[in-house]
Amino acid sequence: MTIILDGSNLTIEKMINIARFGERVNLHPKALERITACRRMVEEKIQAREIMYGTNTGIGEFSEVILNDEQVEQFQRYLIYNHAAGIGPPAPIEYVRGALASRINVHARGYSGCRLEITQTMVDMLNKGVTPVVCLKGSVGACGDLAPMSQMALLLMGEGEAFYQGQRMPGGEAMQRAGIPIPYLQARDGLAAINGSNLITSISALQLYDMNRWLKQAEIACAMSLEALLANLKPYDLRLHQLRGFPGAIRSAKAIMKCIEGSDLRSGKIKTKVQDAYSMRSSPQVIGAAHDAVAHAKRQVEIELNAVADNPIFLPDDRLTLTGANFQGSPVSLPMDMVSAAITMVSVLSERRLNRLTNPALSVGLPAFLTKGAGMFSGMMLSQYTADTLIVEQRILSAPASIASIPAAADQEDFVSMGMNTAIKNAQILENAFGVLGIEFMAAAQALDFRAFTNGLGVSVAHDVIRKNVSHLDEDRPLYPDHNTMMELVKSAEILESVESAVGSLE
Repeated sequence: MTIILDGSNLTIEKMINIARFGERVNLHPKALERITACRRMVEEKIQAREIMYGTNTGIGEFSEVILNDEQVEQFQRYLIYNHAAGIGPPAPIEYVRGALASRINVHARGYSGCRLEITQTMVDMLNKGVTPVVCLKGSVGACGDLAPMSQMALLLMGEGEAFYQGQRMPGGEAMQRAGIPIPYLQARDGLAAINGSNLITSISALQLYDMNRWLKQAEIACAMSLEALLANLKPYDLRLHQLRGFPGAIRSAKAIMKCIEGSDLRSGKIKTKVQDAYSMRSSPQVIGAAHDAVAHAKRQVEIELNAVADNPIFLPDDRLTLTGANFQGSPVSLPMDMVSAAITMVSVLSERRLNRLTNPALSVGLPAFLTKGAGMFSGMMLSQYTADTLIVEQRILSAPASIASIPAAADQEDFVSMGMNTAIKNAQILENAFGVLGIEFMAAAQALDFRAFTNGLGVSVAHDVIRKNVSHLDEDRPLYPDHNTMMELVKSAEILESVESAVGSLE
């Protein structure tokens, strides 16, 4: 099914389908009209020699330099050359596809001033699988993601590099093989292709989708650990959370209890403590706070996905050119810094439950370190070490990048968002989170093997999926294959999909 980009209705879910799953895109007919009308106005202003930043002037510190007619045509090419200044390995293909989709959607609003051929070429690149090779590092998140977006724009001149049909090759060759004509760049086209935080926004959209799925799996792992630790279930009563009123906590308590539904633990036959430790009874409040942070970040990112993020911005109805800073990445980088801290926080909570599962002083009768051969065997003692080192790395990375501005361009660009640093570190925080949660899942499944009572349906389904991938730890064996298997299992969300298939959505 083709996704129609009109500048107003791009969601994170649609972005996932385009960036990750290769869904085709097309421009809405009204978007074609808007792009064409705006370009007509820009050309008229160029003919009238009206001064317009980045069109017939230099940029940054050189914004006061006025270009002559010949320079106007050449400037866009040199603009792309000197901004294609990134470093490091290529960004994942899904990141770049998402950035292309985001930029197309900016153009679809009809305020960017580029030729329609530029936008349509980006559409063709997405649909025909030509993905620019883009260094992941180099953007400071204002004036947008100039370095990586410029590497994308090189293909508009038949230059740069691209991935096509599984191969890395010169950009011009990829475009030729895919049958995409090279539009080249005329006045305004280059800056209109690069002047927004589109790569940051693409990465953030993909991460938020994965974070939401990870948090739902954190609730499943929590439910498993609660059953294994014979938890008092009163702290998960929905009425308790409704009285406080936070939507995330209400959602989380509902999800945890949905997984435990049908368990003997709910029957009152099993003796429980009057009150459990915080890492157990405050799980809905903590995971819920993370849900609320993700929900806020999602709202911000979806606004940006449909935003007019350019400089200057051309208003055809008013015959007006406005210079501003809509490329500034802070509205995305600040909430994304918050969600990285939220994911780390929930990872710490997971490790604390892991500690209770393995510590014989806290595990309510479970074997020490979840092994019957304690002394001869160490069971899952070292699994906790691994979780701990992942969490320390998460904590280091959770320092906000959005307050780490370093001035650039002779202090003309003296405050920048550093949103790409946020995006890069969030990827590692999330990768570690897959590992931490995978280890809790593994320990919870091991613990439930020692309990002789009926578990909740969601818990039972999760246990079955884990056992299809990792066997019971009867005696010590190297654990790194199990840890890596569990990390990939959480990343795939197979546990989540199986549980939701059995008990319904955990949203």
